[in-house]
Amino acid sequence: MCEFESGPAVALPGGIGVSKLTVYDVESPDGLAGGSPHVHLACSEGYYVIAGNGAVQTLHAKGYSETPLEAGTVLWFDPGTIHRLVNGGDLQILALMSNSGLPEAGDAVLTLPPEYLTDRDTYLQATALTGDLTATAIARRDLALQGYAVLRERYDSEGPSALDDFYAAAVRIVQPQLADWRKRWEQGARRLAYETGAALDALDAGIAAQLESAELHQLPAPTEFGRHGMCGRLDVYDTNA
Repeated sequence: MCEFESGPAVALPGGIGVSKLTVYDVESPDGLAGGSPHVHLACSEGYYVIAGNGAVQTLHAKGYSETPLEAGTVLWFDPGTIHRLVNGGDLQILALMSNSGLPEAGDAVLTLPPEYLTDRDTYLQATALTGDLTATAIARRDLALQGYAVLRERYDSEGPSALDDFYAAAVRIVQPQLADWRKRWEQGARRLAYETGAALDALDAGIAAQLESAELHQLPAPTEFGRHGMCGRLDVYDTNA
């Protein structure tokens, strides 16, 4: 029988992270308002659209697509999906991330032009937000759109192999963080999965004692309001609270 592991007392169901996202409404050079195209390497991401409308552009080995977004839309995508949010008007989203803590610890790489992806230091210098945060975030977005446009053009002519160099560069950029990511995953999503296994073992054995430890959990108000993110302004909840 599995044993219940000890660990952080509070975690959202499934070990997810949650934030409210108000998508950037500043127009980009291609005439569309919205966020910065980027990819997650270990985490899936889901959207519940709270209000407004727009679209999410996605690019992965199976191709490019554009999916409309409106209030009530629910969708998600896997790690390796390059994605860009387009704001058609007042787009607000409840963003759900698997493996809470990993995205905050750097599981996101922008589609910068190749010369900015040569090594981790070069990438971090190009993506740092300084000074006027809104202006810097928009400039960073527009730089990512340059690399994104190249990836889309290459995919049209080369197919899935067009993404190989970007994926390889993204892996190199995040590798120094992997030990920390693994620790966060072990203390979060994996721990919760093991606890479910332990609960099933206990139920199979006819044991109900573990149910006596049930309680209600609630997160405090967001720890940050309007933080500049890759896609827009974020109201951020601390799931380790």
